Amino acid sequence: MPNERRRSSILGLSLDKNFKPKIDITLDGPQEENIVPSYTTLDKIEGTVSISAPVDLSLDDIHITFQGSTRTYVEKVSTTHAVFDRSRAYHSFLRLSQPIKEDDYPENNILKAGETYTYPFTFVVPEKLLPQSCTHARDNERVLEAHLQVPPSLGDSMLGPDKALLEDLAPDMTTVSYAIRVLILRKGQETEGKLSVLADAVKKLRIMPAVDELPPLPLSGTDSDDYTIRKEKNLKKGMFKGKLGRLTVESSQPSSLRLPYCRADISAARVTTMAVVNLRFDPSDESSKPPRLGSLVNKLKVVTFFAAIPARDFPCRANSYIYDSQRGVFVESINLSSRNVESVQWVQHNTLERHDSAISISDHLPSASTSQTFYTAQILVPVDLPTSCKTFVPTFHSCLVSRVYSLSLTLSVNVPGARVSATTVHLKIPLQVSAEGNPDARPTISDEEMQAIAARNVDAELAPRSLAPPSPEYIEHAHLDRSGSVASAILPPSPEYFEHDALPLRAGSVGQIMPPIPEYSEHAELAHEMMRPARMGAADVGAVLPGYSAFGGRGQGVRMSGDRAMRMQAMRI
Repeated sequence: MPNERRRSSILGLSLDKNFKPKIDITLDGPQEENIVPSYTTLDKIEGTVSISAPVDLSLDDIHITFQGSTRTYVEKVSTTHAVFDRSRAYHSFLRLSQPIKEDDYPENNILKAGETYTYPFTFVVPEKLLPQSCTHARDNERVLEAHLQVPPSLGDSMLGPDKALLEDLAPDMTTVSYAIRVLILRKGQETEGKLSVLADAVKKLRIMPAVDELPPLPLSGTDSDDYTIRKEKNLKKGMFKGKLGRLTVESSQPSSLRLPYCRADISAARVTTMAVVNLRFDPSDESSKPPRLGSLVNKLKVVTFFAAIPARDFPCRANSYIYDSQRGVFVESINLSSRNVESVQWVQHNTLERHDSAISISDHLPSASTSQTFYTAQILVPVDLPTSCKTFVPTFHSCLVSRVYSLSLTLSVNVPGARVSATTVHLKIPLQVSAEGNPDARPTISDEEMQAIAARNVDAELAPRSLAPPSPEYIEHAHLDRSGSVASAILPPSPEYFEHDALPLRAGSVGQIMPPIPEYSEHAELAHEMMRPARMGAADVGAVLPGYSAFGGRGQGVRMSGDRAMRMQAMRI
């Protein structure tokens, strides 16, 4: 009896840090000390959790999760007096749970002093996020598709392979983090029988997802706050000598900069692409000669958009973010190259001759030139990323953070014999950064998933087709009623975008929400009313995680063309 009374007192005491269980998270494979391991899409994250206790301790549950989150804040500056405040946001967009069999729990749910309990775990970096991770209002569906892509680690301080701090050009206001987290929960007397955290541990991870190259942005030749792909300037012969001609400089979005596999030796890899600048000079008369080209300065603009509210559309117009109390922008400029292009030769053409599209810029613009001659030139601009001193992440857009790149080109030209300063032409070209995945990774599909895919395909073939006449707006010459449009309501963001929300924890259910890591949620209180999840039996060990094996059907309606609908209406009459 005395031993039982002493044992129960140990199990029920209010623990201090000396009596808390110790948790060690070990990842499989070779690991360097203090180096955060990197993973990409479809990579397996495998390891073992070891738990030991200095004294006998009771527990009620063990949670092993792989989670990703975004944390941002925006400085608010008062215009009337010097007052600084911050708008904060927190978004947990990924949370995968490792099931633990009932037999693997300690006997009677008591951690024995001096014994070590091990729990292996396996997670796979998903190709996309679940739709539940982006539930806010959006202006178009392309935003949802972009927000469901797995974002890369950003702004989370960690050491690289060369044991130097990774500089990913992110501001302090933005953090995208991934980690393996272990929680030991139990019902304590101080919490009135509700689950509380007995101990927890976190293992940081660096995620660099595979990103494919997207089609070029649909840009026109007009100027914008973000990009300028075409510029025209009138050149003069001198201060009071009249017009020499018109110079047109134009470029387009080059192919993407392709980052190598995150575990490859990036110092030996060369990340490069090629931009092309086309020039055309229309002289004012036959005696006017093209200007002499000077220098070409090439800079990389790294733009990070962040916000305290979810983004309804793709961010643009960086100048409008400067004084916004809910959104912010951070721009870094990196000098890539500066070279002399005097050796580039002009090629003479006649307007009566046929020519290819490469020299046809500004053909559609009115010209005051009386000459039938024009000149063209082409400059190749190599773009090399300085990967030895900087860390770059792929272009991405998420609910709270976006990263985009652009190429800044400044060309100087000189008029021969003119005593005027050199004329400069500035272009801002969009540039995409993509990333390679693991060449050996392959998606694994279970037998149940294969059967579900086959059943869905059969249902799609046998589903009845709609033969009803199309709506009036699809018939030619129809009058559309534009007066009944209803503006979409602007709803507040979902609770998962707020940092201080404490939501109930009900493990084992689809889309479960667990308490965030303390460092991501500075003042968040652990949720009460936590319930222990349904433990999995031995037969359920290989089960697919909830939510990742669901298959949604697609609509099978067939839209007919306007002519076919008219013929069918005539037949029915």
